[in-house]
Parts: sequence; C-alpha cells; structure tokens
Amino acid sequence: MTDSKYFTTTKKGEIFELKAELNSDKKEKKKEAVKKVIASMTVGKDVSALFPDVVNCMQTDNLELKKLVYLYLMNYAKSQPDMAIMAVNTFVKDCEDPNPLIRALAVRTMGCIRVDKITEYLCEPLRKCLKDEDPYVRKTAAVCVAKLHDINAQLVEDQGFLDTLKDLISDSNPMVVANAVAALSEIAESHPSSNLLDLNPQSINKLLTALNECTEWGQIFILDCLANYTPKDDREAQSICERVTPRLSHANSAVVLSAVKVLMKFMEMLSKDLDYYGTLLKKLAPPLVTLLSAEPELQYVALRNINLIVQKRPEILKHEMKVFFVKYNDPIYVKLEKLDIMIRLASQANIAQVLAELKEYATEVDVDFVRKAVRAIGRCAIKVEQSAERCVSTLLDLIQTKVNYVVQEAIVVIKDIFRKYPNKYESVIATLCENLDSLDEPEARAAMIWIVGEYAERIDNADELLESFLEGFHDESTQVQLQLLTGIVKLFLKKPTETQELVQQVLSLATQDSDNPDLRDRGYIYWRLLSTDPVAAKEVVLAEKPLISEETDLIEPTLLDELICYIGTLASVYHKPPSAFVEGGRGVVHKSLPPRTASSESAESPETAPAGAPPGEQPDVIPAQGDLLGDLLNLDLGPPVSGPPLTTSSVQMGAVDLLGGGLDSLIGGTNFVAPPTAAVPASLGAPIGSGLSDLFDLTSGVGTLSGSYVAPKAVWLPAMKAKGLEISGTFTRQVGSISMDLQLTNKALQVMTDFAIQFNRNSFGLAPAAPLQVHAPLSPNQTVEISLPLSTVGSVMKMEPLNNLQVAVKNNIDVFYFSTLYPLHILFVEDGKMDRQMFLATWKDIPNENEAQFQIRDCPLNAEAVSSKLQSSNIFTVAKRNVEGQDMLYQCLKLTNGIWVLAELRIQPGNPSCTDLELSLKCRAPEVSQHVYQAYETILKN
Repeated sequence: MTDSKYFTTTKKGEIFELKAELNSDKKEKKKEAVKKVIASMTVGKDVSALFPDVVNCMQTDNLELKKLVYLYLMNYAKSQPDMAIMAVNTFVKDCEDPNPLIRALAVRTMGCIRVDKITEYLCEPLRKCLKDEDPYVRKTAAVCVAKLHDINAQLVEDQGFLDTLKDLISDSNPMVVANAVAALSEIAESHPSSNLLDLNPQSINKLLTALNECTEWGQIFILDCLANYTPKDDREAQSICERVTPRLSHANSAVVLSAVKVLMKFMEMLSKDLDYYGTLLKKLAPPLVTLLSAEPELQYVALRNINLIVQKRPEILKHEMKVFFVKYNDPIYVKLEKLDIMIRLASQANIAQVLAELKEYATEVDVDFVRKAVRAIGRCAIKVEQSAERCVSTLLDLIQTKVNYVVQEAIVVIKDIFRKYPNKYESVIATLCENLDSLDEPEARAAMIWIVGEYAERIDNADELLESFLEGFHDESTQVQLQLLTGIVKLFLKKPTETQELVQQVLSLATQDSDNPDLRDRGYIYWRLLSTDPVAAKEVVLAEKPLISEETDLIEPTLLDELICYIGTLASVYHKPPSAFVEGGRGVVHKSLPPRTASSESAESPETAPAGAPPGEQPDVIPAQGDLLGDLLNLDLGPPVSGPPLTTSSVQMGAVDLLGGGLDSLIGGTNFVAPPTAAVPASLGAPIGSGLSDLFDLTSGVGTLSGSYVAPKAVWLPAMKAKGLEISGTFTRQVGSISMDLQLTNKALQVMTDFAIQFNRNSFGLAPAAPLQVHAPLSPNQTVEISLPLSTVGSVMKMEPLNNLQVAVKNNIDVFYFSTLYPLHILFVEDGKMDRQMFLATWKDIPNENEAQFQIRDCPLNAEAVSSKLQSSNIFTVAKRNVEGQDMLYQCLKLTNGIWVLAELRIQPGNPSCTDLELSLKCRAPEVSQHVYQAYETILKN
C-alpha cells in the first residue's frame, strides 16, 4: 500500500492519539506513528509538541525509523533548541554504531541541525567520523565540516577540522577526496583571503589520480579546484592537460565544460610552437560539437560558453562551421546564439557557405531572426573583405523583396559597409533612395539620412530628400533629428548656394524650438562654426572618417580572460563576472588567466611608467601589510608622536578629452575660442544668447558647508570584554579636522583612572593628535564623553579591509584591544575640487581598468539635492549635464594622503519608478573605490 493514507487524516485530538502511538511497545505501531507525524509536518501542521516522544523513538536499530526521526529532528531543532540537546547522546552513540550507514546518517543529520547550543557537543563524534575506517562515513563527514563551518567558523578552526580536511585530500578513496575538495572549496569561497586549498604538485597529483575513479559530481569539484591552480611552468601545465583530456569524452556535459575550463586556462602557458598545443586544439573541438546534440536548454548553455571560447581561440572550431547552421525546429534563443557564433567563425575559406545559409535565413518567418540574419550579412561583409561584393549584391536582392523590416535592416548595414569600404559600392545609392518612403524605424531613417548627407554630391535631389524628412522634424526620434541636422549641414557645405534656406530652417528648429540639450548644443556648434569660419566648418564636418572595425561586439579582453576562468558557471551564460550579479559579492574573487611562461611578454616600456617612478616600477600608494599582532603588542602607550607628513602621489596630466567627443572644447578648452556675438552675419543672425560658455555651468552657490555626515555612536568595546569598561564612539570631520568622539562608561565596581590610547599603523596614517584626556577618575556607573582630535601623519600600513583601525586603550586595570571600521568620508579634504580641464585630463589619464561601477539603490533624490548633500562631505561637483533624460554629475574628491577619486553619477530625474543611481569611480588606487562607494551610499541615504 502507498504512503498516501498518512496524508488523509484530519481528526481532532490527533496529537494526543499520536503521542500514545509513539510511546507504544510495538515497533510497527511506532513506525506508523512517526510516518503520520512526518506527513503532518510535510503539509505544514505544527507537530512540535511531540518532540520528546519522537526523540525517544531514536533508540532503535531500524534504519527506516531512524531516518524518519532524524528528518523530524532537522525540521524542529531550530524552534526547540533545548529539546534538541536531548538527542545529542543518541548522535554520539550512533556515530559509534557498527553499521556504517547509521554512522553516516548520524553525522549527516548533525551537519543539518543549525543550532549553536548543540554544535560544540558534535565536535567529538565528527572527529571520529572523519577518521572512520569506512569511506562512506568519511566522505559524509567531510561535507559536514563545511556545514559546521557555516554555522560556527571559529569552532571549526579551533577544533582543527580544517587540517583534518586537508589530510583527506590524500585519502585512498576517490569519493572522500572529491568531498574534501568540495568542502574546502566551499569554505575558501566564504574566506577568499585564507589559503585553505594550498595546492602544490604533490596534492595536484593526488587529485588527478582520484579524478578517474570519482562520480561525475566528484569530478566536477576536482576539476574546478584544478582550475584555481597555477602551474609553475609549461611542462607541469602540459602534464596536467594530458591527464585531464580524457574527461572531455564524459557523458555529463558539466564534466566536459569543467575539463574545457581547465584546458583553456592551462593552454595560456603552452607555447604555440609545441606539437602538443596543436593536438590539444584538435581534441577540444569534438566534445564541444557533441554538446550541441543535447536538448535546447543545454545547447544554449553550451553555445554561450562556445561564444567565449571562439572569441579567445577561434582556431579550435574553425573547421566546424556546419554544426552551427540553424535547424528549422531550434528555439529562437538557440538560433540567435548560433548566428552570432557563425559570424565569429566566418573566414575567407567558408564565407560562400555562410552567405548561402544567411540568405536562406533572411526569408524565414521569425521577424527577430530575419533581422539578425540580415545584420549578419553586413557583418560578414565588414569582416571578410573578399566577400564584400557578394554580400552587397545579396543585400540588394533582399531589398528587392520589398519586405519592410528586411529593407530597413539592409539599409542600416549598408551604411556600415560604406564606412568600411568608401568609394566602392556607392552605385547602390539609387536603389536605396527608391525605398525612402517605406522607412519607419528610427535607426533605418537615421542610416538613410546619413547616406544622403554623406554622398549629397552624387544625389541630384538630395535637398528634396532631406527636406521631406524636415517636415515632421519634431515627431522624429532624437537619433533621426541629430542625423538630419548633421546631414543638412553637410549638404550646405557641399551645395551652399541652393541650400541656405534649408540649413537656416534646421538650425532654428534645433536651437530654438527643441528642448533636447544634445540637439540644441550641436545646433549651436554648427551655427557658430558656419558663421565664423566656413573653411574650418568644412574641415570639421566633412573630415575623413576612420574606417569602422570588424568586430564591434567583442568582449573586452580582460573581462574575457576572467570569464574563461568561469566556464561552466552562470557567469559564462550571462557573460558577466560574478561580482555583477552575486548579491553582496561575498566571497567573489576576481580570477584571471595565468601569465605565459614564454618570453612573449615584452618588458614594460619606460614611457608607460608613471612620472617620478623608475621604469618598470609602480609607486605603492599605500605600503603593504606587515605583522599586525607584533605591532599591537609593541604599542607605546605614552602620548602620541607626530610623524612626517605623507607625500602625495603626483598626478600626471595631459591635454586629453574625457568623453572622446570634444567635451573640452565645449567647456571653453584651449583649442576653442568662442566667437564674439557681433561676428554673426545678418543671414545667420538668430539669437545665440550666452552660447556655449555656460553650457556646463552649475547653479552657483550650492548651500553652505555644514560639516560632513556623522554616523550614530556604536559600541566598539563591550564591557564584558574589557573588565567593565564600555567604549562607544563615532568619527566626525568638522572644518578640516578629524576627531574620534568617544563615550566611556564604567560598568565595573571599582574606579578607573590613568587612561591612554594608541592606534596601530593603518592605511591612512590616522593617529591621536593629543593624549586621551579624562580629567576626573571614572566612578562606577559613570559615563564621560570625550572628543579625541586625530591627525593623518601617523605610520602607514595597508590594512584588510582598508578602513580597519586597531586601537589599544589602557587604564589602571589593564590594556584592552578592539578594532573598528572608520567611514572613508572623514578623510575627504576641503581642497578636493578640481577645475574642469584638470578633471578631463585626469579622467583620461587614469587607465580604464581602474574604473569601477556601482549602484546606489532606492535613492529618490534629484541632482541638486545629491550635489548639495555630497558637497557638505567634501565631494565636489565639477560639471553637470543632461544626456537622454539622465542627469550626469561629474564629481571629484581628494583623500588626506593625496589620492584623487573621480566620479560620474547618473540620476534619472522625475522618474519615481527608477530611484537607483549609477556610480562610476576612477582612481589610481582602485582598492579605495569600494569604500568611496560605501561613503556615497552612507551620505546619500542619511
């Protein structure tokens, strides 16, 4: 009979009946009763009242009954911790049972009971099980250590379980090895700084030996662990690759992808001249192709990973183009992904095949797929020059079909082809102009306007064509309006006599009737250029354009290298690093590929070394961390001695442009001289007002300085840890001086006197600027408030985290130690405002890899409120502008040690549904960025 009968009882007084049955002498009746209890628990009834009765049933040899009782115990131990202690003796007993299944069951259940009171009782049984003679018990105990570490990390470390886990890596049983690796990896993820998996050639050898005999999930754990190892040379890398390669033929796709990840990572260290390198490339292709015969969901994951692999090493799959051809029954998400990989693999050798296939796709019924196929033909033309002519004729054939969305996509890609191959295919312009009336999508209209403006001298009725667009100027999207403005200015410079009225019309529409700042600004620039120096205007507007690049959607190389290290994980499907989607970022470590061992890396050229540093040496902004404990123990608790001030790091400046689009010229840079208003001729005499000089001007007077934000006091040293002395405090910055506001409370029974304070060396040299003045003895239950002035000229040492401050306080009773985190905004100095030119130059000067992106959630403030709030904490706004409805604030701040941090803050004004702010930070010391972001969040949300 099935167990469904247990779920059908709804009698009253059921608990009482169950209690009687649980205490029955008959084993069968007991088992039936426990099953009923579990059934009630499963459907959500509260059966916690039966806890003592169910626990009594643990004393049995029946494995099934024991499992049921343990299941009940796991569920209710948290709500009944005092009762759960009753079960401890049984656990201890079961861990010594002759049956290994019962021993393993006991240790597994122990790991699932997340009650602090019980954990210390479980250490002894767990220690025995870790050394059990049966491998099944040992492998279960290994996982239990990871669970216990999650509940009480300190206990696990004190009891020496981590060392036992490390020993299990040398176990004779492969499943024990795999579980030990899995447990250590799990613990290491939550403690990135700890070097738990201390891998060396000997331990790697043991892992590789276990790899062949593990279950599939055991193999995945071991392969993922191998991927975190960096071999000492190319020979070791090759040896590991040879032993991992057989995993490529495994039936489980997760094992295959984990093996591919290890091989892709270690191939970095192999020289391309090696025969083995070529062999490895050939071996990698078949398993990847096999993944594409799985069900669509698995295919998609495989394709997303293959997309990364093809960007890193296209040679692996260069002969496998046919497997990426789309099948009629593929879901759309698989089709689009395959199409993307086809373009990446397109080359002169296979372009004919690819084009025939793409032309076929362009006649499909799925609109999204057809659009992407047409774009793909254009991308092929740009990528493979020899095929450009064939691609253009294919696109023209598609335009002849007169299918609206096909025509529009074709025009968009033909514009790109003109950019790539100027003066080659312009003969097709006449055909494009015939389809002008059918264009209704902004991107296609903008592309057509660009073509007409760019080749106006070849089109007889170019002015009529552009005038037809001008009639509905205000109804067009911004993209079309901007393109139309530029197109008509180009036309005017090529045919000035016939189009003067047209250009005046578009300039007045753009500058006077439009409320879009981008359009208005571009209109003003063209107006001034045309009115003051038409020759210069011609040089600017009709300048020769750079050729467009082949692949515009490639992943940035450093990000690609990081994603290769995450093959087979969610990051490889999202194409984003884990830090972008893992909440809180706990345990997220940035991974990178190992450096090549061959001398392919050329020495850094002296030109790239920063000013003032010898070639090849980067200046340390903050010294590295030393022996902290030694420092604290050697504290001199006399009055503080002021040290020499820190030298500020020099900032190398160049006349560079922040946004690459001539921003420096817009804000009155050196190369731009605003023309006098009188110079505007009568024919172009529209009012320009104050023009561009105030284009980026901020509202002057952003409110008076009221001192930076002060956090409420927190308890730093509880009385129970300091023999009755309780210390609470916070940090403040007022008019350039930093202080630590302390509240000392005496909760002891004796008077406290002779107070002194000392700081350990820290990241920013914080030190007391005066002795700790407690003027009268501190009597029992008395509280005193003290403001301790701080200086930033103490000894410097990089701390982890950066804003950690270790403090020692002495009184007549003892010396007490505590550590606290200070908010970074107390270090933002008052003279931290840059002028705009310096901001532009510095932003460009700081490498792009130093840029960090953050989101400040649920902050419903407008730009003025944000700017004012931040200015009171010495974060200064350099410029403000509005881009496509978003307010952009460009800000800077300077730390006490001379480090500048530049910020770009995006705000969506007037949109109550979107209250998140986007913050980009650039800094020469990127480790500061996270703490600056926290300061932003703290200031704006308080």
